[in-house]
Formats: sequence, C-alpha cells, structure tokens
Amino acid sequence: MKACVIRGARQLSVETYPDPSPGAGEVVIAFGAGGICGSDLHYYKDGGVGDFKLREPMILGHEVAGTVVTIGSGVTKVSTGDRVAVNPSRTCGVCAQCRDGRSNLCSEVRFFGSAARFPHVSGGFSEFIVAAESQCVPFGPSMSFRTAACSEPLAVALHAVEKAGRSLVGTRVLICGAGPIGLLVALAARFAGAMEIVVTDLAQQALDAAHANFGVDFALNVRDDADKIASFGAGTGTFDVAFEASGSAAALNTCLSVVRPGGRIVQVGMFAPGPVNNLTIGRLISREIELVGTFRFHGEFEKAVRLLERRRILVDPLLTASAPLSAAPDAFELALDRSRSLKVSLLPD
Repeated sequence: MKACVIRGARQLSVETYPDPSPGAGEVVIAFGAGGICGSDLHYYKDGGVGDFKLREPMILGHEVAGTVVTIGSGVTKVSTGDRVAVNPSRTCGVCAQCRDGRSNLCSEVRFFGSAARFPHVSGGFSEFIVAAESQCVPFGPSMSFRTAACSEPLAVALHAVEKAGRSLVGTRVLICGAGPIGLLVALAARFAGAMEIVVTDLAQQALDAAHANFGVDFALNVRDDADKIASFGAGTGTFDVAFEASGSAAALNTCLSVVRPGGRIVQVGMFAPGPVNNLTIGRLISREIELVGTFRFHGEFEKAVRLLERRRILVDPLLTASAPLSAAPDAFELALDRSRSLKVSLLPD
C-alpha cells in the first residue's frame, strides 16, 4: 500500500508499506479522506511537535475516515462495508485518568501519527488503516469522507468549548487565531449559543473567510486593527470567555487584557517547548480570571460525527483544497500557505 511517511523536517515522501491485517478486535479500513492538521505540518516543518520529536520514520495523519474492508476476530459493532470516522485515540481504559472520565489525558494512549511514544504510532495517511473497533464511528452515505474526517478537529473544538466551564448562551467570545481549529471553535461557540464572536489573526485571507462563512461578528487583523482590539480592554474588559488558539504569548496577553472579571481563558494553541516569557499575569489575579488548558477530546468525538452528519455544524467552507495521496508532498506545501488554503484534504488516488 501507499503511505505518506515523514522521516525528518521537510523529508516527506509517499512510500510502499505492506498491506496490514487486523488483530483481535480490530478492523482494516480503506482510506476515504484525511485532513492535514497543524500538528502534521509541524512534523513536516520542524521534525516534531512540542516535545514530541521524530526518532524513526512515521506514517502521518490522524483526521481520517474510510470504509471497513476486513474485520478481525471478536468484532461485533461494525461490519465490512461500513463507512466510518476514525477516532485517532486508542486509550488504555484502566489508568487513573481513564477511570476518572478524562481519557484524553490517558498515560498510555496510542494516538495516530504521533511521535510521543517510541516506537512511534503509525497514522492514517495510507491506503489501508488498522484501527480498534472501538475507534470506529459509523455514518451514513449522505456525508462525504472529507466532511467525516473533520470529526477529529471538530471534537477538539467541542472539548475546548466544554472547557469554558459555563453555558455560552448570550455570551461574548474572543478567539485568537483563525486557523482551522480557531474557526471550528467559532462554529462550536455559535452552536453553543454565543451572542457575539470576535476572531483575531494576522492572516487577512483567513479573517475574511471567518467573517464570511463561520458565523463571526468581527474578524480583526492584529496588525491593522490593534486599536480596536485594545478598546475591548477598556473599563473592566469585554469578553466572558476567550479561546487562545494560536499558541502565541502576545495573543494570550491580549486575552488577559480584554476578559472581564471572573471570565475564563481557554488555552487551545500549543506553545513551543520551554518557558513562555513576558506574560502580564497581574490581571489573572486582580480580576480572578481563570486560565485553563484543553487537550484533544474524549466523549466529544461521536458527538462531532453526529453533528456533521446531521449538518447541524457545517464545515464545507473549511474544506478549501484536496489532493491525491500520491501528491502528499505538494499538498503539504499548499497547506502551509494560508493565503491559498484553510484545510487541505488527502484523497485516494
């Protein structure tokens, strides 16, 4: 089978791997579509994501969907021919975090296309994918594989909204970062009832898309609209909840400046390894602002599949480009260019 393999920074190629077979409780899935994620791009650009560095070749990809073609012994909940969205998290189910209902923090998780463990865990950008039956969520023929592959990033956004810790009905929300996750957080916040959503970024094309297609009330350029953004900090602040989705210390400082007393900041974006300098933490104390992290998802994955399948949340404007699996290196270059794409999907040849 063909597989999209990363060997180091800018060392991406399509290679031939043996066709897989399922073990007990597993299925083999024929690749239907896969979305190139920000973490995939970090592996491509930098040879790693945060503290997770490549130490061996690895198949990339964790936003995937396809068709079940082979089932292993003991599989009872999915059948050959089922169209499935694949949850990339294979958790242990027995560690303290899993038993506490926080499987997204599982200490033994095997996550598709991740160098967190050694040997690394193969991802889903290949013609055939092996997954546990429990990772598969079937969906009907009305939803495309490209849309189904968005279940994973939408689950990330839904979990981030859950970490807001309160109902968003009638609230004012700030989202720093108009990348795919920031835009999906906007859709999830609007679905949750936010009254007003403001998005900030440096990329004007992404901001234009946010305003036109993602239910955003104001899309502000950090460079050109700095005064307007600063005005949100007048008095005691404007926003009930802020989502920092860019991994930028400057953006986190903005959140600290414009969130009202008793509000909450949800840190979605990943920072580079090492200390984060020059944060203005004082208002966190004097305004009793809460700063919380959010990491992946747990129970939100199937919810994301159903919301997409029933078109309660529409991700069509996010899916701006596609390419065959055999052209993966070119597709990654396109995905790096925010002036030309929001989300690039890989498809079967």
